[in-house]
Amino acid sequence: MSVSGIQGHLLEVTVVGCNKLKDTEWISRQDPYAIVEYGSNKSRTRTCTDGGKNPTFQEKFVFTLIEGLRELNLVVWNSNTLTYDDFIGSGKVQLQKVLSEGYDDSTWPLQTKTGRYAGEVRLILHYPNAKKPATSFTPSAPPYGAPVPHSSMYSPPPPASVASYAQLPAAYTSHYPSYPPSAYPPPPTAYPPPPYPPHSAYPPHPYPPPPHASPYYPPGPFPGIYPPPY
Repeated sequence: MSVSGIQGHLLEVTVVGCNKLKDTEWISRQDPYAIVEYGSNKSRTRTCTDGGKNPTFQEKFVFTLIEGLRELNLVVWNSNTLTYDDFIGSGKVQLQKVLSEGYDDSTWPLQTKTGRYAGEVRLILHYPNAKKPATSFTPSAPPYGAPVPHSSMYSPPPPASVASYAQLPAAYTSHYPSYPPSAYPPPPTAYPPPPYPPHSAYPPHPYPPPPHASPYYPPGPFPGIYPPPY
């Protein structure tokens, strides 16, 4: 992506801290600070007292970009009170990534004047005017509520096949009688049963039965009188 047209735009640089710095003190802990240079502009962090080899700064600076200048210079020093400050290391920061993507969080190595490793500095770079590339692979969604035309992947079966399954041959229905069978329920003439017991046999005769003449008792010519006269 082209990063032309940066003249006058702003670049934010946050100096987070340093790691594994070369130690320039023999007795006490060193007091590092960092300087960020862009063109003729320089910005200095505070001194991290007794920061030693791993000082922390967390300071942000803003630079006005210059067309054609796409790198920063870093210098880390050890602050001294009675003598000159001690040079720890320096390095360069490339701006190509932050100018194209808008953000870069990386560590950058430092070197001594003889080219030896002197530690590293972590910077967070932010460029608000970066042009994000369009994501052409993402299709745009249709507006809400608009019908989305689509075709079905499966066609319906032909009408002839539906009819062939809906109609069964006569051979499958002729062997089975209709339901419910005609013999159930029984015809009204057979139900309910006649009353029980029959009217001719109910109620029974009174008990005990009335007296009637017996051919055996009492004997004699005085039927029905007991005791017989003498």
